[in-house]
Amino acid sequence: MLVGTELLAKVKELGEVSKSELVRSCGYVSSKKDGAERLNFTAFYEALLEAKGLHFGVGTGGAMGKAGRKLSYTATVQGNGNLLIGKAYTTLLNLEPGDEFEIKLGRKQIRLVPAGAADEEE
Repeated sequence: MLVGTELLAKVKELGEVSKSELVRSCGYVSSKKDGAERLNFTAFYEALLEAKGLHFGVGTGGAMGKAGRKLSYTATVQGNGNLLIGKAYTTLLNLEPGDEFEIKLGRKQIRLVPAGAADEEE
């Protein structure tokens, strides 16, 4: 996927092509489970705006999640008993797949402490 000045140059080079062809040519394509092509218009337009100087992320109003919504900092237990934190929070904390945490249970609270780190409240 092209970003920055490379993205701007490619958009200018392609000129008056269809939006679908523009997104495809700039590399914003993925595959669906059935093998069909999916054009990632949102990612393309976000990259284009950032290349033009409009940056997303943490703003003055607090952390932002997907689609520019403010993060609520609440989570709901799902029907199967799982507690989903969400990608916006893991991205905000720079967490990577495989990062491990110790689960500390308190009275009506759960704390996640990075494995091997000292717990500040012990």
